[in-house]
Amino acid sequence: MAMSPIDAELLRNAMASIADEMYIALLKSAYSTNIKERRDHSTALFDAAGRVVVQGESMPLHLASMLGLVEVVLEKYGTEGVRPGDMFLSNDPYVGRGSHLPDVAIAAPVFHDGKLIMFACNIAHHADIGGMSPGSMAGGMTEIYQEGLRIPPIRLMRDGEVIQDVMDMILLNVRVPEERLGDYNAQIAANQLALRRTAPLIQRWSPDRIIEGCDAIIAAVARRTRAAISDLPNGVYHFEDLVDDDGLSREDIRIKVAISVTNDEIEFDFDGTDPQVEGNNNVTMAGLQAACLYCLKVLLDPDCPQNHGMLNPVTIKAPKGSVVNATFPAASAARAQTAQRIVDVILGALAPAYPERITAASNGANTSAAFFGRSAEGKYYVYLETLGGGAGARAYRDGTDGVQVHMTNTSNLPIEALETEYPLMIERYEYVEDSGGAGKYRGGLGIRRDYRPIGHETTFSGQGERFVHSPWGIFGGAPGATGKFAILSDSGKERRLANKPSALRVGPDSVINVVTAGAGGYGDPQERPVDAVAGDRKSGKFSQDYIDKHYPKQS
Repeated sequence: MAMSPIDAELLRNAMASIADEMYIALLKSAYSTNIKERRDHSTALFDAAGRVVVQGESMPLHLASMLGLVEVVLEKYGTEGVRPGDMFLSNDPYVGRGSHLPDVAIAAPVFHDGKLIMFACNIAHHADIGGMSPGSMAGGMTEIYQEGLRIPPIRLMRDGEVIQDVMDMILLNVRVPEERLGDYNAQIAANQLALRRTAPLIQRWSPDRIIEGCDAIIAAVARRTRAAISDLPNGVYHFEDLVDDDGLSREDIRIKVAISVTNDEIEFDFDGTDPQVEGNNNVTMAGLQAACLYCLKVLLDPDCPQNHGMLNPVTIKAPKGSVVNATFPAASAARAQTAQRIVDVILGALAPAYPERITAASNGANTSAAFFGRSAEGKYYVYLETLGGGAGARAYRDGTDGVQVHMTNTSNLPIEALETEYPLMIERYEYVEDSGGAGKYRGGLGIRRDYRPIGHETTFSGQGERFVHSPWGIFGGAPGATGKFAILSDSGKERRLANKPSALRVGPDSVINVVTAGAGGYGDPQERPVDAVAGDRKSGKFSQDYIDKHYPKQS
């Protein structure tokens, strides 16, 4: 008898609870603030064929780093080469089908009575994976070899024991290896927890029913995705937008999409998108898939589970060697910046089809700041942070201030945690006045964060986007403000930095100023209610000059 929808949903929830418990276990046992505070990690369960069945609480972009992981492991080792007690890890965008090197994925096969049933997997962004720049995320890198240690799908554990030679090789190539080891151990522990939790699940449901249930769960998501797509009007929708630059030789990098909806199927065609760039903004096909699937989920069916079934009615086309489908050896450390712009062009294209659900452009970036140094006490550190900004306004509500958007779902690190663990002081942390685009509903505000190294010289690298091209407003809404990097001296001078600075040495007599972009407004500003304008004035988030300029009738 085929599994009933009720049984399939019960099994899906049971598996999802295991993935969520893995997520919490990794969060609680990690060493780095990047994972334990910022939550830059994800978890998932795969079936024995390598398809994602459930994904835990996570970042949408991490789906890109896991979609092909188990498939590659099975291609390399075969089912006969995978044994109980094994774990495999990988981070490479090309041979491992990941998205960038700092995201290291670890997969553990789940067996029952010698039969392979599924895989438990997790992924964590490591604050450093080696390479030419501390934090492994700076601009100026032109090929993947410069970005850090490339790890193909390889066995990390055998018979339940870590293969020490492999771990030693990895740790030798990274800065602050003690912290990295703690994070790897946390990833291993999360998978071991999954092995303990799946054992009674398989015992209760039986191996055959679990396998049958995985098929049913994926098929259900495919049907649900098709049903959601069928609500869109048939037609072809176009949009294009620009990435600021690649940190080296290219500016105004064009991303173009044509979206074709035909009944219950959808095609994303990125023909006309610019070629891959010398810098590290390139996205591989895995990242492009994740961005397209994210947009479908949030627009058409936000409550739909995410798994391999979402790909069933979707076709994705992109020129090989383009910035959205890069080929080896293109650098890809900052692929999140371009992935965010992919989301912007998809939302922009579908605005006429779904005006009540589309948001104006958000901060459209994954603004990152990486610090490396040695404290006055002689302790080395690597600190990587990504900062949020404004979220786009929508048809019924103002955009949210100071949040991560779209492809990233991490937290801004609390000042108390940052200053406790690193020799850095936050001198200012605030919303950026007037940075939200005006509209019937206004865009969210960007963030300002000022860092001062204490008693030492730090090395600063950054990745900024929407520093040149403003987040666009929609249906008459105004654009949001752009962001910037700068160095502020104690004498009061400001030195504007490049959008993607690399390895700048900054002493304790200066402050590193990071400003993220705001977001666009939705609808005609003249339709903004008088009480909403009064609230803007009272909040202190908008100046009187801003209100007089954009809302003259209401002010």
